[in-house]
Amino acid sequence: MAKPLHFSSALLRAATLSAAALVLAACSALPTAPTQPVRYDLGLTDTAVPQANAAAPSVAPPPLVLAEVQTPAGADNSTAMLYRLAYADQQEQRAYQGARWSLPPAQMLEQRLRTRLALERPVLTEKDNLSANPNDTRPLGLLRLEVVEFSQVFDSAQSSQAVVRIRASLIAQDRRGGNVLLGQQLFSAQTPAVTGDAAGGAQAMAASVNNLANQLSSWLQKYGR
Repeated sequence: MAKPLHFSSALLRAATLSAAALVLAACSALPTAPTQPVRYDLGLTDTAVPQANAAAPSVAPPPLVLAEVQTPAGADNSTAMLYRLAYADQQEQRAYQGARWSLPPAQMLEQRLRTRLALERPVLTEKDNLSANPNDTRPLGLLRLEVVEFSQVFDSAQSSQAVVRIRASLIAQDRRGGNVLLGQQLFSAQTPAVTGDAAGGAQAMAASVNNLANQLSSWLQKYGR
């Protein structure tokens, strides 16, 4: 008659530990999931009109057409968060490895500016196909924007600021098809970053963009836009 096998508790514990070690070894051999970069945007939009621009014009401005914001060649779809070490080499742009923008900077700028400018005037896109108001003979205004700088600039290892520069061109679109350049200007805004990292840069960048939007709106009002 076959007799049942008996194992000592010590032997059972040893076998269990060996099996667990094999499982852990197998798990450690599996490839680890890549770390996803932290994504930043410009935060929530303030829909209150700044006090300096709160006075309504005597005549409502005509609709403003905001064209797609342009960027330097090669940077159209990049979401890299760029910075410069101005104290070392201000000509070199570097990118944070563990942080990205949620959208390309030009798209974020366009969204924020469209929302801000629309607080004081109708804002359209170039794709809007609207009939002209026969009672309003004023030409439509076309606003073209080009990003010149959108980066965090370090003046030293401990000090940085978010710098935004855009070139704005305001064009009057004659109803007969002719275009006239009303004005062109380079706008700049910079805000010190509280911390010298991507999070501090993103927070300061949001403030710089809001500052830039206010400058742009005041400039448009000088042309009755």
